[in-house]
Amino acid sequence: MLLTGASRGIGHATVKRFSSAGWRVITCSRHPFPGEECPWAAGPQDHLQIDLADPADTRRAIAEARERLEDGRLDALVNNAAISPKGLGGKRLGFFDTELDDWLTVFQVNFFAPMMLARGLAAELEQAKGSIVNVTSIAGSRVHPFAGAAYATSKAALAALTREMAADFGPRGVRVNAISPGEIDTAILSPGTDKIVAQIPMRRLGAPEEVAKAIYFLCTEQSSYVHGAEIHINGGQHV
Repeated sequence: MLLTGASRGIGHATVKRFSSAGWRVITCSRHPFPGEECPWAAGPQDHLQIDLADPADTRRAIAEARERLEDGRLDALVNNAAISPKGLGGKRLGFFDTELDDWLTVFQVNFFAPMMLARGLAAELEQAKGSIVNVTSIAGSRVHPFAGAAYATSKAALAALTREMAADFGPRGVRVNAISPGEIDTAILSPGTDKIVAQIPMRRLGAPEEVAKAIYFLCTEQSSYVHGAEIHINGGQHV
């Protein structure tokens, strides 16, 4: 499988979940392979350093990924990488606060890069009758107190793209779904999250491992007839 945004949080937990089940995981992030922090032996040779904000570098990485898939098969593509720029002091960037360049960069990473990866690796996914999982967000369906306007709208667009991809990949034997996390306990939580937790029916944050389990489910035979869905992982925050 190929996973973007693998270096921390949900991505890191996902690598560990798939690796423990015997999957070969090709990880992608802006950073070099972190070495001793990662427990899987094949990590260094199965890591792609890629700048998803750069379309040219994304195309380069797609070509390199295809070369690494010696049997021409890709069982799963997980589009997890995303960015959410902040203002001074971590301030949320709303509609009027977000500069055009930031809008373009956010959409390139959060929306266009997943599209480019899915198109570029379509033949390998079809060969494996594989699965694509796009990571959206609760912010894609409601205004969030911390997630900025560009991030939120890019995630809403990615949810719509998931439906379009499901319609077009389905006849090729490739399943496409999305997961929509809520407040997950990672390093990027914003100050004030505790006030949101008080309003979540389960009264707690989610763990990255709980999201990783859902991604794993969507990439295995256990979800063989789940297609075009967006699964909410938020402790009931959306109700």
